[in-house]
Amino acid sequence: MYELHPTLKADTIAIGDLNLCELRLMNNALVPWLILVPKRPNISEAYQLSEDEQIQLCQETSLISELTMQIFQGDKLNTGAIGNIVPQLHIHIVIRYQVDPVWPKPVWGNIEEHPYTHEEIKLVRQTLHTSIQQKLARFRPH
Repeated sequence: MYELHPTLKADTIAIGDLNLCELRLMNNALVPWLILVPKRPNISEAYQLSEDEQIQLCQETSLISELTMQIFQGDKLNTGAIGNIVPQLHIHIVIRYQVDPVWPKPVWGNIEEHPYTHEEIKLVRQTLHTSIQQKLARFRPH
């Protein structure tokens, strides 16, 4: 049975469920940073998913990447699946701006914590829900 890793649960905010992945928002308002987590148990690498699930992961990553770039109008999109600290497979989608606090360095390990306010979370959730539902009928918001 799928269970979200405790670190991801502590560091992120639930946004909703796609066909394969749970969509979460990193709780750091300095950069728009989303995380996709395949809802499959004991998966640490993409190759461990079935071929159909690998295709679905790629499609969901592309969809969320495109929508977040449209919403947040970033200068660059960073996508990665590092997994050195959290072994559960998860895909980072980070919108970067040339004026963000750590540009051009990577956000991992370089950006300070700056949690969203309750109102910011509400606004980001609503914006993402609306955009995703316009493109994907099988989205279940949290």
